[in-house]
Amino acid sequence: METFDSKNLQNLDKQTLITMLELSLASNNALKKNVEDLNKRIDLLTEQMILANSQRFGRKSEKDLTDEADGQMRFVFNEAEGTYDIVCNLKEPEASEVIHPKAYRRVKKKKGKREADLADIVTTVVEHTITEEKLEEAFPDGKWKRLPDEVYKRLEFHPATFEVIEHHVAVYAGKGEKTVIKADRPTDMFRNSIATPSLVAGILNYKYVNAMPISRLAAEFERQEVKISSQNMCHWAIKSSNMYLSRLYKRMHMYMSDYHVIHADETPLKVNRDGRPTGSKSYMWVYRTGGLEEHPIVLYEYQKTRKTDHPREFLRDFRGYCVTDGYQVYHTIDNERPDLKVAGCWVHARRGFAELIKATGKAASKGTTAYKAAALIDEMFSKEKTYKGLSSGERLNKRQEEVAPLVDAFFAYIKKEAQNVAPKSKLGKSITYCLNQEKYLRVFLEDGLVPMDNNAAERSIRPFCLGKKNWNVIDTVSGARASAVLYSIAETAKANNLKPYEYFRYLLEEIPKHGEFEEENYLDSLLPWSPDLPEECKKQTDE
Repeated sequence: METFDSKNLQNLDKQTLITMLELSLASNNALKKNVEDLNKRIDLLTEQMILANSQRFGRKSEKDLTDEADGQMRFVFNEAEGTYDIVCNLKEPEASEVIHPKAYRRVKKKKGKREADLADIVTTVVEHTITEEKLEEAFPDGKWKRLPDEVYKRLEFHPATFEVIEHHVAVYAGKGEKTVIKADRPTDMFRNSIATPSLVAGILNYKYVNAMPISRLAAEFERQEVKISSQNMCHWAIKSSNMYLSRLYKRMHMYMSDYHVIHADETPLKVNRDGRPTGSKSYMWVYRTGGLEEHPIVLYEYQKTRKTDHPREFLRDFRGYCVTDGYQVYHTIDNERPDLKVAGCWVHARRGFAELIKATGKAASKGTTAYKAAALIDEMFSKEKTYKGLSSGERLNKRQEEVAPLVDAFFAYIKKEAQNVAPKSKLGKSITYCLNQEKYLRVFLEDGLVPMDNNAAERSIRPFCLGKKNWNVIDTVSGARASAVLYSIAETAKANNLKPYEYFRYLLEEIPKHGEFEEENYLDSLLPWSPDLPEECKKQTDE
């Protein structure tokens, strides 16, 4: 390859020099672009490695990742080009709020708490006295009196106990035994079965409330010399669901349509024998009434797929707001129906930014786009917490006054930053998610009963997710459908401050008294918020 020194270059004509310069610049630009592309790839790989390490070894909680949830919005005013014009009219805190912070006050231990905690538990009194001989020895003159006892309490634990109830039904016959009559016998759950409401309720409580696999429960019973196969237990669970508890499930579904807000979510599961190849994914959907409304209802629904048809059918009679994550099937229904509107979840919007902060560390993240975006969202949630207890109208007014400017600032900021971020990076994907969901994330500003997040649904589906880690798969479709009903009863009971075991037992005592085709108005007295429920079903709550 020919090389040129200064003398050779002087002999070249002008056009040749220009051509050489253009080639050199083109080569430099190509090299520069290659370096930039390589740096982007290195940055993406570095980010992926940091995120992978964070997910494996880092903190799981997304709380307290920013310091900005204090009403001051410090960083926003440094972003003059992007957001100052939007947030400059925000109401400033009063001077007294800044200069005189609320004094720390140590909370005193509530007196009588132990007695209150033990008040509803059966108490056995054990007397500890002194013999007459020792009293005579201590008081030779015989003059003594008994003072009030020194009283202390200890809590004993008794493992599950079993009792066989043997029923004897009187039988009478007339002369010649032509007429035979029997005494009335209680209504049985299952004819010719040893199962009772208390036994089946205990099994349901262990599995659907405490996430204990049936096989493990059968082994525990056997250790107590009660031999009931896991197959029998599963049969009783499915049968109690199909024959009785599904009636209450349908009733609650009917009432769910009257609510103003519903939360929705779904999670995958495996069903062994569902007519498809092994390993095929099924889904458990969950629907929960609005977290800001009274008398919560939680309903699970098993489906083989994650198609739009399932929520479309389940929500057919519902009119109102549906709070979800960003899954497209809900947006499809939103576009189809003018009487149903989907609201987005700000916790999901925050999650991508939070993962970046956790991966790089809170201190190192300060000043980054992820930190600033998360801080704005934290500020929204901080405001929202102060509206607890307000009416829906008052909450809506507060949101319009205090939160709406923060929402505007958030979207203005990430739109500006999106121009400088690699789309395929974690930050780029997080920003793109929020921009795509903007329409739905703003819906909570329209109605005071619509919450900012979908946490209510995620809390309701968590027990199922924990349970499936223990039992891994459901064997049959009928088992999956029964599980949907039984989880629904258990979670709705918990949401309404009931004791799930006592509630299951009461339902299995009362529903069998009514025929399958009987008018179902009696079910209203069995709903989890019914005032007709016995006190033993209700959990005592601190007022």
